[in-house]
Amino acid sequence: MIRTLYKKTPLEDPFPCNFNVLIGGTPMTLGVKDLLNEWIAYRQECVKRRTYFELGKAKDKLHLLKGLEKILLDIDKAIKIVRETEEEADVVPNLMIGFGIDETQAEYVAEIKLRHLNREYILKRLDDIENLEKSIAEMEDLLAHKNKISKVIIKELQKVSEKYGRDRKTQIVYDDEIEEDEAEEAAPDYNVMIFCTREGYFKKITPQSWRMGNTHKLKEGDEIVLAMESTNNTELLFFTDKQQVYKSRVSDFDECKASVLGDFVKSKLGMDEDENLLATIPLTKYAGYLLTFFENGKVAKVDMSAFETKTNRKKLLNAYSGKSVPVGFRYVTEDRDFVLSTSNGRYLLFNSGAILSKTTKDTQGVQVMTVKKGHKVTAVQEYEEGRFVKPSRYQSKNLPAAGAILSAEDQGEQMTM
Repeated sequence: MIRTLYKKTPLEDPFPCNFNVLIGGTPMTLGVKDLLNEWIAYRQECVKRRTYFELGKAKDKLHLLKGLEKILLDIDKAIKIVRETEEEADVVPNLMIGFGIDETQAEYVAEIKLRHLNREYILKRLDDIENLEKSIAEMEDLLAHKNKISKVIIKELQKVSEKYGRDRKTQIVYDDEIEEDEAEEAAPDYNVMIFCTREGYFKKITPQSWRMGNTHKLKEGDEIVLAMESTNNTELLFFTDKQQVYKSRVSDFDECKASVLGDFVKSKLGMDEDENLLATIPLTKYAGYLLTFFENGKVAKVDMSAFETKTNRKKLLNAYSGKSVPVGFRYVTEDRDFVLSTSNGRYLLFNSGAILSKTTKDTQGVQVMTVKKGHKVTAVQEYEEGRFVKPSRYQSKNLPAAGAILSAEDQGEQMTM
């Protein structure tokens, strides 16, 4: 549908773009490429002029220090010349004659205070000579090589980006990610039962077939982790351990019976060889929130609209944060209570309304449960009334919280994902 809108309406219109600019005082009309080339030439000229200016200052300073270096050979002689010269105007000429230096160097020496005409002061000044000579050589080399000027421009742009850059607020969609609309009728909508196993097998079973046989065939060690009534046009989000989500519909899967394994989601959706399914989220519209629970005790609450796309994209990258391992995904249309449990036997009861929602899919979330070093959150479960004898024992006024050990009355209850 989106492709059709792009092609047949003004929703997306290509247009040529030319810019009227002044180049060297002459009006010109340039395209984007020529405009960028002119800007690069301008920046190269800026770097050259700045380098020439700094080079001139460095050479002037080096020239003065070279004169001071000659004074170091005989400081007493310099003091004697200044002291025995009768006219102030003759001091500079006499220093020029006495040390074979030019007028500029002699003026510099003559302006030095008497207290500074000592070996220590002069040696400190002369330490700069080696650095200046190295700096001058680098600047001359820079001016002689155009590619080095380009590297300077690149580094300066990177610094600007680091200081003022902001994260992209839009997504880049490449042509190969956009599927052409197919002239086909929408799939018929009807009630079905859907099931998904921990190993990633998906079954779509009609109510009639389910009534005839409801004993599932599963691989050894596998189990059903999703079982619900749905419709043929329900959308499906498959989250994997590669921070990716694959988008599909129930109608994309064939009807089957409970007595078969079903479709292997990994093969059906073309997942990577080392990619594994973590969770399946069915939804009829992109409303509500996706809650992602992590081992480090953080919980991310993301608006489902973040997963909605205008184009028919089958895979979204950065579907959740990769900073910690997820232990559970929950889709909710309204806030509700959840229980987190850790590897050291602590439980925390909290309401998802305490977490602010984000529109960024890969947000790290907020710290809900504090976890001791060497331990982690291992499971999440929706809270059911009566689960705990005294629920307040596992609640906290402020988050994050450490939770509590199961009381004697609550012993025996086990939490599953």
